[in-house]
Amino acid sequence: MFSAKTVAHKLSRINADVAVDDGDFIRLGNVPIKVIYTPGHTPDSLCLLVDNKKLLTGDTLFVGECGRTDMAGGNSRSMYDSLFNKLLRLNDDVEVYPGHDYGSKPSSTIGEERRSNYTLQPRSLAEFIEFMRQH
Repeated sequence: MFSAKTVAHKLSRINADVAVDDGDFIRLGNVPIKVIYTPGHTPDSLCLLVDNKKLLTGDTLFVGECGRTDMAGGNSRSMYDSLFNKLLRLNDDVEVYPGHDYGSKPSSTIGEERRSNYTLQPRSLAEFIEFMRQH
Protein backbone atom coordinates (compact mmCIF):
# COMPACT_ATOMS: atom_id res chain seq x y z
CA MET A 1 0.00 0.00 0.00
CA PHE A 2 2.71 2.53 1.04
CA SER A 3 5.83 0.79 -0.29
CA ALA A 4 7.55 1.65 2.99
CA LYS A 5 10.86 0.05 3.87
CA THR A 6 12.10 -0.94 7.30
CA VAL A 7 15.39 0.52 8.47
CA ALA A 8 17.47 -0.93 11.31
CA HIS A 9 21.03 -0.88 12.58
CA LYS A 10 23.26 -3.46 10.94
CA LEU A 11 23.52 -5.34 14.27
CA SER A 12 19.75 -5.66 14.61
CA ARG A 13 18.21 -9.10 14.56
CA ILE A 14 15.11 -7.92 12.70
CA ASN A 15 14.81 -8.55 9.00
CA ALA A 16 15.13 -4.96 7.71
CA ASP A 17 15.04 -3.73 4.15
CA VAL A 18 17.86 -1.26 4.82
CA ALA A 19 20.76 -1.87 7.24
CA VAL A 20 22.43 1.31 8.51
CA ASP A 21 25.35 2.31 10.71
CA ASP A 22 26.45 5.42 12.60
CA GLY A 23 26.84 8.42 10.32
CA ASP A 24 24.88 6.99 7.41
CA PHE A 25 22.30 9.14 5.67
CA ILE A 26 18.93 8.05 4.41
CA ARG A 27 16.46 10.26 2.59
CA LEU A 28 12.73 10.68 2.92
CA GLY A 29 11.89 12.48 -0.30
CA ASN A 30 14.26 15.45 -0.29
CA VAL A 31 14.78 15.41 3.49
CA PRO A 32 18.18 14.12 4.71
CA ILE A 33 18.12 11.93 7.81
CA LYS A 34 21.38 11.21 9.62
CA VAL A 35 21.64 7.93 11.48
CA ILE A 36 23.18 8.20 14.96
CA TYR A 37 23.98 4.81 16.48
CA THR A 38 23.05 5.07 20.17
CA PRO A 39 23.39 1.71 21.92
CA GLY A 40 22.63 1.48 25.61
CA HIS A 41 18.93 0.68 25.93
CA THR A 42 19.47 -2.05 23.32
CA PRO A 43 22.58 -2.99 21.33
CA ASP A 44 20.99 -1.77 18.08
CA SER A 45 19.39 1.51 19.21
CA LEU A 46 19.31 4.38 16.74
CA CYS A 47 18.42 8.04 16.79
CA LEU A 48 17.53 9.85 13.59
CA LEU A 49 18.52 13.48 13.02
CA VAL A 50 16.03 14.86 10.51
CA ASP A 51 17.28 17.80 8.45
CA ASN A 52 19.70 18.75 11.31
CA LYS A 53 16.67 20.10 13.22
CA LYS A 54 14.61 17.29 14.71
CA LEU A 55 15.97 14.30 16.62
CA LEU A 56 13.87 11.15 16.83
CA THR A 57 15.33 9.48 19.92
CA GLY A 58 13.35 6.25 20.26
CA ASP A 59 14.10 4.78 23.70
CA THR A 60 17.53 6.41 24.09
CA LEU A 61 16.42 9.81 25.39
CA PHE A 62 13.05 10.84 26.80
CA VAL A 63 11.87 14.22 28.04
CA GLY A 64 13.38 14.30 31.54
CA GLU A 65 14.74 10.74 31.42
CA CYS A 66 16.74 8.22 29.41
CA GLY A 67 16.13 4.63 28.41
CA ARG A 68 16.61 1.79 30.84
CA THR A 69 19.81 -0.22 30.74
CA ASP A 70 18.84 -3.01 33.14
CA MET A 71 17.03 -5.18 30.60
CA ALA A 72 18.48 -7.81 28.24
CA GLY A 73 21.01 -6.13 25.95
CA GLY A 74 21.11 -2.92 27.97
CA ASN A 75 24.48 -1.40 28.79
CA SER A 76 25.11 1.66 30.96
CA ARG A 77 28.60 2.24 29.53
CA SER A 78 27.17 2.36 26.00
CA MET A 79 24.29 4.58 27.14
CA TYR A 80 26.77 7.04 28.65
CA ASP A 81 28.66 7.25 25.37
CA SER A 82 25.43 7.63 23.38
CA LEU A 83 24.10 10.42 25.59
CA PHE A 84 27.20 12.39 26.51
CA ASN A 85 29.45 11.82 23.48
CA LYS A 86 26.83 11.84 20.74
CA LEU A 87 23.48 13.42 21.60
CA LEU A 88 24.74 16.16 23.92
CA ARG A 89 27.18 17.27 21.21
CA LEU A 90 24.23 18.37 19.08
CA ASN A 91 23.12 22.01 19.03
CA ASP A 92 20.87 23.16 21.86
CA ASP A 93 18.08 24.12 19.44
CA VAL A 94 17.70 20.59 18.00
CA GLU A 95 14.18 19.42 18.82
CA VAL A 96 13.86 16.09 20.67
CA TYR A 97 11.02 13.69 19.86
CA PRO A 98 11.16 10.53 22.00
CA GLY A 99 9.61 7.19 21.13
CA HIS A 100 7.34 7.45 24.21
CA ASP A 101 5.63 10.38 25.89
CA TYR A 102 6.77 9.74 29.47
CA GLY A 103 7.72 13.32 30.36
CA SER A 104 5.89 16.47 31.30
CA LYS A 105 5.44 17.22 27.59
CA PRO A 106 5.78 15.21 24.39
CA SER A 107 8.89 16.93 23.01
CA SER A 108 11.79 19.10 24.08
CA THR A 109 15.14 20.38 22.79
CA ILE A 110 18.69 19.24 23.41
CA GLY A 111 19.28 22.50 25.33
CA GLU A 112 16.25 21.96 27.59
CA GLU A 113 17.31 18.38 28.27
CA ARG A 114 20.89 19.44 28.97
CA ARG A 115 19.61 21.89 31.60
CA SER A 116 16.75 19.93 33.17
CA ASN A 117 17.10 16.19 32.58
CA TYR A 118 18.53 14.65 35.76
CA THR A 119 20.03 11.72 33.86
CA LEU A 120 22.14 14.15 31.79
CA GLN A 121 23.74 15.99 34.69
CA PRO A 122 27.54 16.00 34.46
CA ARG A 123 28.95 12.71 35.75
CA SER A 124 31.99 10.57 35.14
CA LEU A 125 31.43 7.23 33.44
CA ALA A 126 31.79 5.42 36.78
CA GLU A 127 29.29 7.77 38.42
CA PHE A 128 26.82 7.29 35.56
CA ILE A 129 27.09 3.49 35.74
CA GLU A 130 26.39 3.61 39.49
CA PHE A 131 23.54 6.11 38.94
CA MET A 132 21.89 3.81 36.37
CA ARG A 133 22.32 0.81 38.66
CA GLN A 134 20.37 2.64 41.38
CA HIS A 135 17.59 3.97 39.13
